[in-house]
Amino acid sequence: MKTLLLLSFCACLALLSAAQQPFNGLDMNMGNLHRLSDAKTRSISPENFTGEPGKGGMATLEQGNARNAARDLGQGWKVNPYVHIEPGQTFTLAEINGSGAIQHIWMTPTGNWRYSILRFYWDDETTPSVEVPVGDFFGMGWGEYAQLSSLAVTVNPGSAFNCYWTMPFRKKCKITMENINTERMTLYYQVDYTLTQVPEDAAYFHAQFRRNNPVKDAEFTLADGIKGKGHYVGTYMAWGVNNNGWWGEGEIKFFMDGDNKFPTICGTGTEDYFCGSYNFDNKGKYQEFTTPYAGLHQVIRPDGLYKSQQRFGLYRWHIMDPVRFDKDLKITIQDLGWRSGGRYLPQQSDISSVVFWYQREPHAPFPKLQPKDQLEVN
Repeated sequence: MKTLLLLSFCACLALLSAAQQPFNGLDMNMGNLHRLSDAKTRSISPENFTGEPGKGGMATLEQGNARNAARDLGQGWKVNPYVHIEPGQTFTLAEINGSGAIQHIWMTPTGNWRYSILRFYWDDETTPSVEVPVGDFFGMGWGEYAQLSSLAVTVNPGSAFNCYWTMPFRKKCKITMENINTERMTLYYQVDYTLTQVPEDAAYFHAQFRRNNPVKDAEFTLADGIKGKGHYVGTYMAWGVNNNGWWGEGEIKFFMDGDNKFPTICGTGTEDYFCGSYNFDNKGKYQEFTTPYAGLHQVIRPDGLYKSQQRFGLYRWHIMDPVRFDKDLKITIQDLGWRSGGRYLPQQSDISSVVFWYQREPHAPFPKLQPKDQLEVN
């Protein structure tokens, strides 16, 4: 009895101590919007490249890209709301010093979204923790708009990309965009962040892109070589089908912490993993859906329900069910359809993916990003 009383007393003290801790302004939700914090809200855009207090909208007509539109009004009147990124140029969108976290990013890039490469660097790392074409990062891997309404990512008319992944950093954050296209791109963007103390157990955000066109041996590797302690939080796939019939019988597999031939987690089918069922079929056609945690938000239909060359965009966010690993993680999905006689068909689809996870640094090196011709959607 004394032991139980002591444990209860200690638990009460812990709860009381947590309640008395100053709120750091992170982990936002409807339940804590009422809490005050000493965290500092900042935002970087072409109208304030540094995010410093009182430095927004200062561009003059000599400096601004929209100088002609603002010529009758002058400084303070939307003189520099966007940037141009020239072919072959890497532009620094944001560079932040201090401790805090990115809480929201909005942007609307022009041009070919596969040819604009986003990279994020945390603290003093020299290789990026995020390296993804901008369209794929926001669930638009096919270069065509489709509405996406989820907790982590939203894409709104006409091409407004938003993400709400929390991205903590302790010393520094740097975000760049590389234009590998042959044409100039125009970019409106805003990076909203908080300067505050970051908890010791806060891991760093990572995202990695891969593409196989076509998939070899009917198995696509979404991630391999992830090393360290962390948790997996999301999948986006752009899946192009090169055969007739239903294409999504493949199982997703999570190999973690020393798994060899067989994984710890094995799904039951592609549409099942993306929280749908029975071919996403509603009365003889694919049914798009977009929800907080999962969706088939994009179906590009060249010729009917089960004809070849159809293209799909799918996402699955592990927000309420992160996949936790202590040492390593590998993820594969089978590229499997149907052939005659009720038999499985190993396919050769065109598949691209982005995987999202948090982990302690340092992270293992990423595979080299494919050259432009292999990124191209055709």
